[in-house]
Formats: sequence, C-alpha cells, structure tokens
Amino acid sequence: MDTLIALVIIGWTTLLVVLMGIGGFFMFRKFLKKLPKADGKSIIDWEEFYIDESLHMWDDDAKKLLNELVEPVPQLFRDVAKQKIAAKIAELALKRRKEKITLDVMIEGYIKATPKRDHKFLVKTLKEKNIDFNRYEHLIEI
Repeated sequence: MDTLIALVIIGWTTLLVVLMGIGGFFMFRKFLKKLPKADGKSIIDWEEFYIDESLHMWDDDAKKLLNELVEPVPQLFRDVAKQKIAAKIAELALKRRKEKITLDVMIEGYIKATPKRDHKFLVKTLKEKNIDFNRYEHLIEI
C-alpha cells in the first residue's frame, strides 16, 4: 500500500511539473514578444498598431477569408494566430498604400506570417475557392 501511495505522489508531482513547464514556456514566449525592441515597440505593439491603422480597410469578404484561413489552428491559439496573420496582412497593405485589403495582399501576408507547414492548407483552400495562386508559388514552400 505504501508503494502505491508513493507512486501516486511521484506521478502527480511529475504531471504538475510537466504542466507547469508547458504553461511557463508559453508565458515566457508571450513575455519575449512583449519586450520592447530597438525602436521602443514590441512585436505585439507593432501587431496592434498595424491592425488599428487598417481596420477601415477590411471588408466582410476579407474578414471571412481570414477566418477560414485560421480554421485549422486549435481554438485555444486561434486568436493569437489571427492577430499575427492580420497584422502581417495589414502591414503589407499599409506599406503598399492600398485603400483596402485585396486578395493579393491577403495571400502574400498569410504566406509570410505562417510557418511552412500551413502553406498546404492555404493551397487547398485556394483550390477549393478556384483562386489562382501561381504568382505566389515562389513564396509557398510545400
């Protein structure tokens, strides 16, 4: 009986340490993104700036496509991914002095904001919507 209790305590302690380690990892990543860079703004500050500056540029179709593109991301992380992708799209649109978010800017922004493993889903979604993505093939790595 003493061995069983010792095993339960060791197992429970191990589980807690692992879960706290995972949580600490994500909190530390968020902390690093909040640290100011050389220009005085953090990565998250720049993301919020680009999104705020481009709110008037997003129409319903662009918002709908953005929501479709972040669908494969787990619900827990979807808001963070959506902010990162939307910020990159907004940054490109603002730097190119666009009046609204176009499909070209959305596709290029998504490609630049996401890891290579997500490009397969983009290609699949674009094929389903019959959108030609040939001019972005040099950016897409499948």
